[in-house]
Amino acid sequence: MSGMGKSLMIQGTASDSGKSILVAGLCRIFHQDGLKVMPFKSQNMALNSYITMQGKEMGRAQVFQAEAAGIEPDARMNPVLLKPTSDRKSQVIFNGKVLCDMDAVEYHEFKPQLIERISDLYQELLKENDVIVLEGAGSPAEINLNSRDIANMGMAKIADAPVLLVADIDKGGVFASIYGTIHLLKPAERERIKGIIINKFRGDIALLDPGLKMIEDLTNVPVVGVIPYAQLNIEDEDSVALSKVSRLYNTQKELDVAVIGLSKMSNFTDFKSLESEPDVSIRYVFPGDQLGSPDILILPGSKNTLEDCLYLKNSGLAKEILRVRNEGKMIIGICGGFQLLGKMLHDPNQIESNHGSLQGLRLLNIETYFEREKTTTRVEAKVGEETISGYEIHMGRSENHEQHYFAQIISANGKAVSRNDGAVSLDKRVLGTYLHGVFDNSTWRRKLLNQVRESKGLSPIENVTMPYSEYKNQEYDKLADLIRENIDLEKIYQIMN
Repeated sequence: MSGMGKSLMIQGTASDSGKSILVAGLCRIFHQDGLKVMPFKSQNMALNSYITMQGKEMGRAQVFQAEAAGIEPDARMNPVLLKPTSDRKSQVIFNGKVLCDMDAVEYHEFKPQLIERISDLYQELLKENDVIVLEGAGSPAEINLNSRDIANMGMAKIADAPVLLVADIDKGGVFASIYGTIHLLKPAERERIKGIIINKFRGDIALLDPGLKMIEDLTNVPVVGVIPYAQLNIEDEDSVALSKVSRLYNTQKELDVAVIGLSKMSNFTDFKSLESEPDVSIRYVFPGDQLGSPDILILPGSKNTLEDCLYLKNSGLAKEILRVRNEGKMIIGICGGFQLLGKMLHDPNQIESNHGSLQGLRLLNIETYFEREKTTTRVEAKVGEETISGYEIHMGRSENHEQHYFAQIISANGKAVSRNDGAVSLDKRVLGTYLHGVFDNSTWRRKLLNQVRESKGLSPIENVTMPYSEYKNQEYDKLADLIRENIDLEKIYQIMN
């Protein structure tokens, strides 16, 4: 393949049908087959985002897909990122930079202006790659929204891409959802669907065969694969994934790590790397759950820190966090979580809400001021002897009155700098940082976990954990093997050509 690239689009019968994972797996397969491949999702709605080498912001799903494709994440892979700021409004990010806040109606009106810009970006990428694997959003059969669709069939039309439709059999009603989706589309859109993939299958495939034959006859579209249910440790992109997280401590593991489930939680992918540690059980705590006495308590990022400050107080979680602090356990705040650990939150310009100033948890001697300018930087930093990497995405600026900092930033977006980050309490049991991805640094992560082990009277574990990037690469290879074994890859290459 040379000159202009080829395209293939994965759409789903519903959210959480497995589109993101399937795109990652196909990116890995094409990469293994020696092709230059790139993932693409025209519009993402998620609170999990990432900062590229250029300081641009993009959705996390395209980041893990880029890793699977063996390439550096590029904001053009996700032209539009919508980050909900309240129940009504979202921050609109285009090609990595904030445009403005809009409600759903304003955004729907604005979409036609985006089509040409998305198309231009897509054509650029097509010239640079052999294959683009596109991902849809939700379902293509949202008939109330399809007149201005830029995420599903609207994007398939821009890209002139053949479509594979993926359906999750684990939820039940798989044949109805395939048939219904295809028959709610216009004839021209229906024409684009060249194959069906059934995902998350458990059991004996022989029992499924008659159904496969019938759905092919009913829709006139071949089934090109049935992928079995598998437990792979690969990031899930959106809040649907949060409904499946563990809320219980696995007592087989020596360290109990609890993450507070904030109402406006963002970047919960920050804690995925902890799952790769042999001694760690990670669980999420929501109002009504028992917090107990975790060895490490984490406050994650938040898209609206002031709302989450009130949420912690009103739900009783704030009192529980203070109890854990009094028990001498380790508490870590990341980004919005770091801001929440401070004394005061000030929002005089109503950037996040109309609450003005609120008192925080008062566990760190800092004050945060919310400003219009958004910080989006990829950084390298020193924490003691360790050099770590991470990224910042925040609207607030925190003043540290403690003078005990978490890290010294030594480079930002590739340029040498020298500034301080975060704060640490006098007894070193409360840490706060603006750095997302801090746990992905395996040597630093192991040192921290060993500190906690020693405080429990457990002997430290030697740094046996492989670097997180290597661990992820193994998982992408397993995913590629699983897909290769269970789809008709030859047929898919034919569809693309």
